[in-house]
Amino acid sequence: MSQPVRRMIDSVDIAIIGSGFAGLCMAIKLKEAGLDDFFIAEQADSLGGTWRDNHYPGCACDVQSHVYSFSFAPNPHWTRQFAPQAEIRAYLEDCAERYELAPYLHYGMGLERAVFDEQSQRWQLSFTHGRQISARVLVSGMGGLSRPALPAIPGLETFQGKRFHSQQWDHGYSLKGKRVAVIGTGASAIQFVPQIAPQVAHLDVFQRTPPWIMPKPDRPISRSERWAFKHLPFTQRMVRSAFYWALEGRVVGFALHPRLMKMVQKIALRHLHKQVTRPSLRKVLTPDYTIGCKRVLISNDYYPALSRSNVQVVTDSVLRIEADGVITTDGIKHPADCLIFGTGFQATDPLPRGCIIGRDGVDLMDIWRDGAHAYLGTTVPGYPNLFLIVGPNTGLGHNSMILMIEAQVTYILKALQQMHRHRINSVDVKPAVENAYNEQLQDKLKRTIWSTGGCQSWYLDPRTGKNTTLWPGSTWRFKQVTRHFALKDYLITPTTLDPTPHLVTAPHITTEGSLS
Repeated sequence: MSQPVRRMIDSVDIAIIGSGFAGLCMAIKLKEAGLDDFFIAEQADSLGGTWRDNHYPGCACDVQSHVYSFSFAPNPHWTRQFAPQAEIRAYLEDCAERYELAPYLHYGMGLERAVFDEQSQRWQLSFTHGRQISARVLVSGMGGLSRPALPAIPGLETFQGKRFHSQQWDHGYSLKGKRVAVIGTGASAIQFVPQIAPQVAHLDVFQRTPPWIMPKPDRPISRSERWAFKHLPFTQRMVRSAFYWALEGRVVGFALHPRLMKMVQKIALRHLHKQVTRPSLRKVLTPDYTIGCKRVLISNDYYPALSRSNVQVVTDSVLRIEADGVITTDGIKHPADCLIFGTGFQATDPLPRGCIIGRDGVDLMDIWRDGAHAYLGTTVPGYPNLFLIVGPNTGLGHNSMILMIEAQVTYILKALQQMHRHRINSVDVKPAVENAYNEQLQDKLKRTIWSTGGCQSWYLDPRTGKNTTLWPGSTWRFKQVTRHFALKDYLITPTTLDPTPHLVTAPHITTEGSLS
């Protein structure tokens, strides 16, 4: 994509951080609404977010391609039911080109610190390379799965071989003939383990808790299908709708009637028994919690990879790392030339300390010390004009995250339009509104499979046990509760010299964001 010369700015109305699905969706909808005083700050040298950063072998989406894309920008060129990483990244680049976002994209601009200035009612942003920019509105599209989680294993720094997290895959390092240790068996590991197992001399897969794995209904999309999607767009809309409702139906088992997941578990057990014939291996790969409690994974080649003669599943805990291997609690040393961490991301701590500073100099991470929370996953009391996309409790266990992103973008756009219409400089969600919303949210989450399934997962904050990541309902319900922006839920500061927040009406708790 050609990059036109951009003006050096020191002030902007709306600053968007991140150029993944969230940031690009926000930018596209701002342009469509005629709000073009914005820019997109991206810390890397290209766009794509998660789908730029994760490029390990076998990386692909686990939601069908036709649903894992913007509703307003269908892609008739998907080559598989579940798109590989390169195609998703290319799709995002195409969206940026199609909607002419190049002039708004600023690369090499990592957000180091954002401070809300009470006097000006603006966000003062500090970026890498010393750039300072003032913005009235700050939209975070940084995502919840952007910061790799590395385990604190004693001796890790003493390891003399190659080591990297799956997100930072070193394609220049050949694994051929190497002894490799993979620590972690989550969504990334089940994709890259089958890719590297045939190459390595020996592979140790260190498993703390086995995941439930369902068959992956993947297949190539034929040329005739792609022709129809391009020339007869209604055919793709029909396919998308069918996939959407099939996925949406799964919310019944996850969030409404968790006991139904026992039926789904039988399918996963059949998949395990069909693909793993060795009883001893099958035993260590059988989870002891109800399916859905942790993220449900899909794969047709992970179990066969673990059944290979050069692969060993290690269930004893890692005690320490030495210069040339991994020591487990049973005292056995597992020699390794390379360590690969498939240990996921810091989902419950998505932002570094010192990054977002609100009213009275309060760090957002201090507000979130007992777990992240926000109103509709989007706004936090004490942080005026800060809007989070893919914020707390907007994740899904059953459908496409793009649906949630589009709903949040609609909510933010409604907020900006109301602020313009009523000459409002800033909005700050009322603490009572946000608190009531999250109490109701957590009450619903207590009854879901993620809380009752008998496991510990990255969905839960390790400090409190609260589920701070997932939405306990359907995507259409989230779309309903975000379809309007209610000014009565917010303290407002009019466009005057007086920075004192005002109430639109007498303080009360809105029912706009009710989950019932």
